[in-house]
Amino acid sequence: MDAGSGPYNPRTVEEVFRDFKGRRAGMIKALTTDVEEFFNQCDPEKENLCLYGFPSEQWEVNLPADEVPPELPEPALGINFARDGMQEKDWLSLVAVHSDAWLLAVAFYFGARFGFDKNDRRRLFNMINELPSIFEVVTGTAKKQVKEKTGTNHSSNKSKPNSKVRVSDSQSKFTKTMQQKEEDDGLEDEDEDEHGETLCGACGENYASDEFWICCDICEKWFHGKCVKITPARAEHIKQYKCPSCSNKRARP
Repeated sequence: MDAGSGPYNPRTVEEVFRDFKGRRAGMIKALTTDVEEFFNQCDPEKENLCLYGFPSEQWEVNLPADEVPPELPEPALGINFARDGMQEKDWLSLVAVHSDAWLLAVAFYFGARFGFDKNDRRRLFNMINELPSIFEVVTGTAKKQVKEKTGTNHSSNKSKPNSKVRVSDSQSKFTKTMQQKEEDDGLEDEDEDEHGETLCGACGENYASDEFWICCDICEKWFHGKCVKITPARAEHIKQYKCPSCSNKRARP
């Protein structure tokens, strides 16, 4: 069933990531450029169908594998049954979400099968996380994020760890974000080394220079903006940012 079966077995982080990118590209093609063909193949009158992505950047709509358990994790079943029960864009978004989940399942299946240790798994996830998800591509969120990052990199109201930016002249509190310290001290390379171990207080992942981060004014922890649902535009209007954990506390001792 799958082009990754049989003799094809990615064994290194780089090989698994290359496998991931190929499958992802195929599924994105099905949900964007080949969407009409994909729509027609997902006939609700047929049996449970799945969307497969292959390392060759091709896609296929087909029945699930007969063997139990299958060679690889299986995609979501029955995507064709929901096709006519909702708006097309919502249906495509739903398929995209399940496709993202399947891609991660396949990647970490290979990781588990070939004994990736903690560092290998983290490196694989970080490499995957640098790419927009299929859902983000299909819904257009990825383009919006690129625009936000572009605007953030040219804004004087953004900073990186350990720097604070005044939101307005009349405010006594500072809102901290992760985008300006490179501009303030002009030491981009040193900043990468200095903040490479900065971890998000929500997901625990490392700091990355191309991501929007924000610091809690109470506990001093840094967070991915996406993890705490704060955008660069919203951060500009926050007098004092409290992370979800600190917001739930009535008062500090």
